[in-house]
Order: sequence, then structure tokens, then C-alpha cells
Amino acid sequence: MDAAAVLGSDFGYVVLVIVSSIFMSWWVGYQVVKAREKFNVQYPKMYGDDDRFNCYQRAHQNTLEVYPIYLILQVMSGLYAPKLSAVCGLIFVLGRIVYAIGYQSGDPKKRLRGSFAYFGILGMLVCSIMFGLNLLQIVK
Repeated sequence: MDAAAVLGSDFGYVVLVIVSSIFMSWWVGYQVVKAREKFNVQYPKMYGDDDRFNCYQRAHQNTLEVYPIYLILQVMSGLYAPKLSAVCGLIFVLGRIVYAIGYQSGDPKKRLRGSFAYFGILGMLVCSIMFGLNLLQIVK
């Protein structure tokens, strides 16, 4: 069976944004690996005595905390409106990068510069709700 025939060829945009999110997640995680060396925080310690390292760790940890929500919304919204969903997903991915860079600066308040990621989440949430209502034939 041809996946494009079932999902529509535009769903390919959603797939590519999901792949980009994997690279974003790996990048944020790699920043923690490098910070462990820089601030001499040995495994298995989760946090160090230096708050600068802890900022790297929290940026990564928070990304992992929101990632499952993002993935579910990306797929569901992509089934409803793949191009819009892909744009929203890209906003999320870029926002998380800005979030991590801000947090890793050592000034935790700078993480808020990446708050625009939640506009992407909100867009995907609305599309997911519309998808559910459409399946229930409440909205066409």
C-alpha cells in the first residue's frame, strides 16, 4: 500500500519536521555531554555543584519532559492539516533550540526567549482538537 495514498503526500513535511526534532533533541543532549567535561561533573551525578552545568542539564531535561507531548500533537495535527502542522512543529523545534541556548548562557531567565515554541504547540493542539471533532463528524 502506498503511504502517500493513505496519508497524503503533504504528510511528508510532518515526517521531516519530526526527524528535525530528533536532531534537536540529540543536540541538546550533546550539550550536556560537553558541559560535563567543561564543568567536571562525573557520571552518574545528575546535577553538579556549579549552577552553570545545571542550566545545561535543565535545558535538556525540560526538552525531554515536553517531547512526548510534542510528538503526539505533531502526528495528530499532521493527520488533520499536514502543512500547518509542519510549520507549527518547526516553530516548536526552533523555539526549543533558542530555549536551550538561552538557558545554557548561565542566566536561566534567557530561556524565556524560546517561549515562542509554545505557539507551535498551541497550533498543533488546535489542529488535533479539530482532527478529533472531524473524526466524530462534529466539524467537517
